[in-house]
Amino acid sequence: MPARPTDTDALMATLANGVRVLTLPLPHLQTASVSVFVRCGSGHEKRTFNGIGHVIEHMAFKGTATRDARRINLDAERLGAEVNAHTDKDHTAFHMRGLGEHAPQLVRMLGDLVRHATYPEAELAREREVLLHEFTEDEDDPMSTAFKLFDRACWGLHPLAQPVIGTRANIQRFTRDDLVAQVQRHYTGANVVVAAAGAIDVAAVQREAEAAFASMAPGTPNTLDAPPWRGGLRTRAMAGSSQTHLVMGFPIPPLQADDPTAAVAAALLGEGMSSPLMDQLREQRGLVYYAACSADVIDSGGQFVIEASTSPQQLADCLAALAQLVVAQAETIAPVDLERAKNQIRVRRLRGLEKPGRRLEEAALDTLVLGRLRSRADWLARMDAVSADQLRSAFARMAAAGAALAITGRVARGTRDRVQQLLAAHGLGSGAIR
Repeated sequence: MPARPTDTDALMATLANGVRVLTLPLPHLQTASVSVFVRCGSGHEKRTFNGIGHVIEHMAFKGTATRDARRINLDAERLGAEVNAHTDKDHTAFHMRGLGEHAPQLVRMLGDLVRHATYPEAELAREREVLLHEFTEDEDDPMSTAFKLFDRACWGLHPLAQPVIGTRANIQRFTRDDLVAQVQRHYTGANVVVAAAGAIDVAAVQREAEAAFASMAPGTPNTLDAPPWRGGLRTRAMAGSSQTHLVMGFPIPPLQADDPTAAVAAALLGEGMSSPLMDQLREQRGLVYYAACSADVIDSGGQFVIEASTSPQQLADCLAALAQLVVAQAETIAPVDLERAKNQIRVRRLRGLEKPGRRLEEAALDTLVLGRLRSRADWLARMDAVSADQLRSAFARMAAAGAALAITGRVARGTRDRVQQLLAAHGLGSGAIR
C-alpha cells in the first residue's frame, strides 16, 4: 500500500480491491475526523427505489453482525466521539470525530457499519416511522420544496433530479432485502474512499482501513450519465405560507470539468452584501430579506443557483430584477466586483482548510469523480486567471440555455402565465416551460 504525497497535503493509498485510503496529517490539532465516502447517492437509484440510499444511511447504525444500535453509539460516545452521516445526489458518507489517538478505532467502527450492517427487520419498522416524520417535515418546508421542483425543472426525469429523501410510497414499502441488495450492488471497492484527517498516525489508520475494507468486492465505478438541460417553470402553492419562495438557475459544467469560472460568477453576482444581488434586491429596492447565489457542481451535473424569498406582491419585481442582473453580467463585468469575488473565494477556501471534515469531503469526491487529488494552489491560480470576458461568456451561455425556475409558498392565481411572459421578455425563457 504505497502512499504518495501531493501538494494537497494528503496522502493516498490504494488497496488491491480499489478502495482508496486518504490521510491528512494535521499535527497542530488534537482531534481527528474520520469518514467513509461511497460513490452512491440518489442519482444512482432507479425511480422505483428512489430514497433507498437515505434509508440505508439511517439503518446502518441500527445493528451489525456483532453490535446492536445502542452498542454502536456507546462505543463511539464512550470515546467522546461524534457520529453522523449524510446522503447526497452523488454520494453517501459516514462520519466520526474524536481524539486523534482514537482515529484507528474510529476507522474500525466505521468499517463495521459500512461492511457488516444487518438492517434488522424490527429496527426497519421503527425507523420507517422516523423517516416518514422527516419526509413530512421536508414536504412542509417551502424552500425545500422549491429546490426539489427546481431539480425537476433543470433535469426532468433524469435520476439526478430525484430527491435524496425519496418518496413517501417508497419509504413505506422498502424491505430489508431491498437494502441488502442495494448495498451489495453499489458498496464496492471502486466506489469507496476511507478518509482521516487531524492528529493521526497515518500508518495505523492505513492498517485499520486495510483490515476493514480489503475483503470488499472490487466492483466497478458507479458512473452517472450527464443530464440534458430542460429548463422551465414549476410552481406549487402551499397553505400557511405568507411569503413566496423562488429558486432560479442555469446549467454549468459538472465537477468533471474542474472549471472555476462558475464559482467566480456566483461569487461575483451574489456573495456578500455589496454584491449586485444583495445590493440591488435588498439594499436599494427592499425586495428581499434573504437571497443567495451558488455554483453547485457534483458528479456529472452543475447548477448555477439563485434563491430568494419575497412577498407575493413583489414577486414580479423580484424576478425582473434577477433577470436583469443575469443579463447585465453578460454585457459588463465591473472590475471592483471581479476583484471582490476572487478575494472572497480565496478567503473562503483558505478558511475551509481550517475545517478537516470539509477538506476530507473535497478530497474524497475528487478521488471518486476525478480519480485524482486536485492541487489547491493550481485551482486558486486558475480561479485568479478567470477574466471578465470569460465571465461575460459564461453568463451569456446561461441566459441562452434558458432559466429553470421553481416558485413555492404563497403563489397567486395567474402566476405561471405572468412569470413565463416575464422570463421571455428578458430573454431567459425556455421552450420547455410547462
